[in-house]
Amino acid sequence: PGTPVPGAGAGAARQVWRRLRRRPSAVASAGVLALLVLLALAAPLLAQLTGQDPNAYHDELVDSARGGVPVGSFGGMSADHWLGVEPGSGRDLFTRLLHGARISLLVAFGATALQVLLGLVAGITAGLGNRAAGALVARLTDVAIALPTLVLGVALTAVVPPGFPRPLLLILLIGFLGWGGTARIVRAQTLALRGLDFVESARLSGNSTLRIARRELLPSLAAPVITYAAIHVPTNMVAEASLSFLGVGVKPPTPSWGQMLSSATTWFRADPAYVLLPAGLLFVTVLAFTVLGDAVRTALDPREDSRLRVGTRKERGA
Repeated sequence: PGTPVPGAGAGAARQVWRRLRRRPSAVASAGVLALLVLLALAAPLLAQLTGQDPNAYHDELVDSARGGVPVGSFGGMSADHWLGVEPGSGRDLFTRLLHGARISLLVAFGATALQVLLGLVAGITAGLGNRAAGALVARLTDVAIALPTLVLGVALTAVVPPGFPRPLLLILLIGFLGWGGTARIVRAQTLALRGLDFVESARLSGNSTLRIARRELLPSLAAPVITYAAIHVPTNMVAEASLSFLGVGVKPPTPSWGQMLSSATTWFRADPAYVLLPAGLLFVTVLAFTVLGDAVRTALDPREDSRLRVGTRKERGA
């Protein structure tokens, strides 16, 4: 039982992929993100190939008489250090940026997965449950949305034992504080779907609530959940960078873009490259995720094909 829904099935997936390929901005964003993920995964291998340890100090590459400013032009760029070195320590910036990308992407994807999982469970429970359960989940969702993530992040990370893995802590923190928006969207979609014929048919057939949620609702919820998840990823990257910038994220010597930006604030005049490189990478990554998320949202819209046909006719008429 059930009716076909947008975003469900292999045929719909191919249709979405075809729509995405028609958007040059989506293809470019996907290419940028694929390259970044590939470089992040290959960071240890690239560090070996370049012969640079991201945590190795090189005092000879910084000018102690000038407070630790890198020796040479453009932050100490050379054949051995492609993007220069870190002020004060002389650590290789290229390898540190790649290892920092691993942390940023790990936290962003991990927190997004946790947010989507919690949001799905809470939203479907509120939509399919009785009135008391729905009201309780709705109030918990409102509380989760109202919580200030950065303020609570600073407070909670201050009381966590020092030995607790910081990437895991950031994933749990951002994930548990950011599921409210997904839950609200899932609840609204579930309430709209529960009265449709295919859901009522499944209910009258004696299917359990869990089976109805898994077999009937989840395929229909795929489009809004995927769209919202695509928006969550860049938001979570910024949240990780912000917490690390405030000094409560990943701890040295593990590199992170936010941590690098935090230490770079004192070197902006002496070595602008040290600020611009992690800031530029963060900006490009967030922009690519945002553009791709918007393209995915549009591609999952079943009205997109009709829009494209209308646009094609107008171009031919012109």
